[in-house]
Amino acid sequence: MACVFGPAGTAESFKTMGYKSSLDVPEYLKKFGLDAFEYQCGRGVNIGEEKAKLLGVAANEKGITLSLHAPYYISMSSIEKEKRDNSINYILASARAVNAMGGDRIIVHTGSCAKLSREEALSLAKDTMVNALAALDRENLGHIHICPETMGKVNQLGTLYEVVELCRLDERLLPCIDFGHLNARDRGSLKTKDDFKVIFDTIEDKLGESRLKNFHSHFSKIEYSAGGEVRHLTFEDTVFGPDFEPVMELAAKKNCNIRFICESAGTQTEDAKQMSDYYHSLI
Repeated sequence: MACVFGPAGTAESFKTMGYKSSLDVPEYLKKFGLDAFEYQCGRGVNIGEEKAKLLGVAANEKGITLSLHAPYYISMSSIEKEKRDNSINYILASARAVNAMGGDRIIVHTGSCAKLSREEALSLAKDTMVNALAALDRENLGHIHICPETMGKVNQLGTLYEVVELCRLDERLLPCIDFGHLNARDRGSLKTKDDFKVIFDTIEDKLGESRLKNFHSHFSKIEYSAGGEVRHLTFEDTVFGPDFEPVMELAAKKNCNIRFICESAGTQTEDAKQMSDYYHSLI
């Protein structure tokens, strides 16, 4: 086993290379030597079951591991019960879709703190997460991992601590560590290899070796301001960071099987290839 790499959605090169349908994605990624893809449902789960199955077949043929990003408007920490219940339905729809694809992970934004304290927001999110897991179990989708994501804006629920606390609820929950988000929300905190090592050590200490080795990850360079994340950049950026090399070195040293999904702005396929090449040069 080893780490796998791929983009979130399709990069600009997908169209310039003549591809049109999402069913062409596995062939496209194979040309780059990549082996993962995160299907984007940020604005809603709109892929039908039949197309999802066809994508799964094509991905399997090309050795592409699939995951799915659930809708952005999920709010597990909302003070409105209706919104929390709707969030569970969106999680279920996401799980059904990724299951049809033959994938096993959905990535979820847990919500904002709004007018709540961080502790109150986390408590509501925990309750919603427990109910979401129960809903998956009722539909025989308990094998689908929900991956709560670390977030880039200061007012969002999603510090490393908060994501780890959510994942402590159930062994099936895997953290989605977005290194760009963590760097942005703390205004450039990830500079040295030791800065990144703290993240790896925290996951291992709080969630155990298995989830350290198998966590999900997003990576991109992100512009930030006082409030945290402003916009995603490409690996060409030399101002904001973070750099991916220390993460690849830690993943290689610890024999991890992390799924690295690149979220660069328009060059996510090419930048995922950079990460993959560097990682494989180490192992």
